[in-house]
Amino acid sequence: MAPKPKDKPKPSPSPSQPPPPIEDLFASLNKHIQRSEYKQVVKVADQVLGIAPGDEDAIRCKVVALIKNDSIEEALTAIQSARNLPIDFSFHKAYCLYRQNKLDEALDSLKSKERSTSSMLLESQILYRQGKMDACADIYQKLQKSNVESLEINAIASLVAAGRASEVQGTLDALRVKATSSFESAYNTACSLIEREKYSDAEQLLLSARRIGQETLLEENLDADEVEIELAPIAVQLAYVQQIFGRRQEAIEAYTGIITRNLSDESSLAVAVNNLIALKGPKDVSDSLRKIDRLKEKDAQNFQLSHTVELKLLRKQREAIYTNRVLLLLHANKMDQARELVVCLPNMFPNSVAPILLQAAVLVRENKAGKAEEVLGQYAEKFPDKSKTVLLARAQVAAAAGHPLVAAESLSKIPDIQHMPATVATLVALKERAGDIDGAAAILNSAIQWWSNAMTEDNKLSSIMPEAASFMLRHGRQEGAARLYEELVKSHGSIEAMAGLITTVARVDIGKAEAYEKKLKPLPGLKGINVESLEKTSGAKQDESSLRRGLAEAHEESKSKEKTKKKRKRKPRYPKGFDPANPGPPPDPERWLPKRERSSYRPKRKDKRAAQVRGSQGAVVREKHEAGASGANSSAPNSTPNQASSSKGASQSSAADKPKPSKSSRKKSRN
Repeated sequence: MAPKPKDKPKPSPSPSQPPPPIEDLFASLNKHIQRSEYKQVVKVADQVLGIAPGDEDAIRCKVVALIKNDSIEEALTAIQSARNLPIDFSFHKAYCLYRQNKLDEALDSLKSKERSTSSMLLESQILYRQGKMDACADIYQKLQKSNVESLEINAIASLVAAGRASEVQGTLDALRVKATSSFESAYNTACSLIEREKYSDAEQLLLSARRIGQETLLEENLDADEVEIELAPIAVQLAYVQQIFGRRQEAIEAYTGIITRNLSDESSLAVAVNNLIALKGPKDVSDSLRKIDRLKEKDAQNFQLSHTVELKLLRKQREAIYTNRVLLLLHANKMDQARELVVCLPNMFPNSVAPILLQAAVLVRENKAGKAEEVLGQYAEKFPDKSKTVLLARAQVAAAAGHPLVAAESLSKIPDIQHMPATVATLVALKERAGDIDGAAAILNSAIQWWSNAMTEDNKLSSIMPEAASFMLRHGRQEGAARLYEELVKSHGSIEAMAGLITTVARVDIGKAEAYEKKLKPLPGLKGINVESLEKTSGAKQDESSLRRGLAEAHEESKSKEKTKKKRKRKPRYPKGFDPANPGPPPDPERWLPKRERSSYRPKRKDKRAAQVRGSQGAVVREKHEAGASGANSSAPNSTPNQASSSKGASQSSAADKPKPSKSSRKKSRN
């Protein structure tokens, strides 16, 4: 073994130098803060704390510098270490938890903080990320009187996200700012116009926002790529407006350009990818899947949006991306991946009905319509306040699967659409398909009674009653149909109802029908026509030439009939020597078929002894068998039996050249 090397002698420690004065350290700390050198701030603050462990200013500078340097975990550690000091770090702790997306804990930390402008702003940001848009918008409404810079930007964004776009203009007036005061404000106001379906005004405001943004950002000395990244949300929203207007090709080119250049923030890129997929639909599914995979977490085995995308997108935006992902997998017939993703969605979006609808779609695609109906029905019973969409989906699935009673039951559980004409017509059709005629009639009677008592301007009674009468006639219920027509005549007095009443009553009571017929107004121009004389006439006068032609044709036809009548019946002729009284056995029905196609045909058996070969394959046989085999196979073609050929010529060879396998070896090949 080689000798172990000796350790080098360690230098003797130098005498400890005295720490710099604390005044110099605070001067250095202030200098680094002014230069935004946050790492140096943390380093100097630690030096101060080494001299004065309980210095409040030093610990406060350290916590803020760590937050500014995005060292959130270290900032929380520093806050935890100072819990015994008389310093209120609840706001800083709430902000750190907000940055870590621990939103509930962040709100709890803010509860102990006295309500101030800064705490209210942070609370509004937390509520916005939680999707509680109404509460977020209410906080911004309370902050209108405070002097907060660019308050209108976040206030408008919260109102749009809360579905209160109609309040945006009032908020701008209250804050005394114009929509074009900044490109962010113009963009958010344009989003409110889109929510109100004022697409032309929104497009003009988006173009103004892009122009203002280019001018503002160029003044800040940003390069072209940075300007494009900042204005990417405006470009995506312009493409969306083009999509709404039906300018499909322009929208596709805009979305594709944003995705290809990759000069946008994560949220804008995600929205562009999602909108492009929705625009293309089931076309080029593989390309759409590749694009949406750009948004997933790289290390995740299953599909999961990246952490930055999750933080920057709203809940409904994330839900749309996951929904489109499932639909793409269904179009691509990747059922395993679709099933795995659908299982995870209820935990991601617990307050949404989209996961249960996607689960039903996967079951229907797997030909499990009954299971889909069961799942949707259980969800509707568990969450009655969200059951309308689920019950409509269940009715559609059941109707497509041939279960009309289940579909009718689902529709009958939605009270607010129960008496609408479309629902009534669908229910009646489903009941008729199931053979429940009495149930269909009960639905019609219920709808008629509801609309008779309804005090609405747009009453649908005049459209439902004729359909109900037609239903009664279709199923042989003339009395019920007549009663409906009679009520319709009394209430509306339409000519169509009177005509239907006369036609219906004429099947039961002719006298009553004639009495109703007298109430019809006479048609103009019919007073001079004598109906009795018109009935006695033979009709309109024909042309003499056409009359002669018709008589001639009738005469020829009568002659041909007479000839056919006079034709005598000939006696059947039999073959020579045939006795019709004793015909004998009937002739063979296969007498005209070729021999090999007759049922009695048996092919000649080949001599099996000539083909016998004993011993293992390739073994040398005896001379007498060699002589016999060489004589028998001298004229046989050189072929390889039991070998499949893929060439076209081989498949067209005659049946005589192909060896026929025994019945036990015939197997149907499966591609």
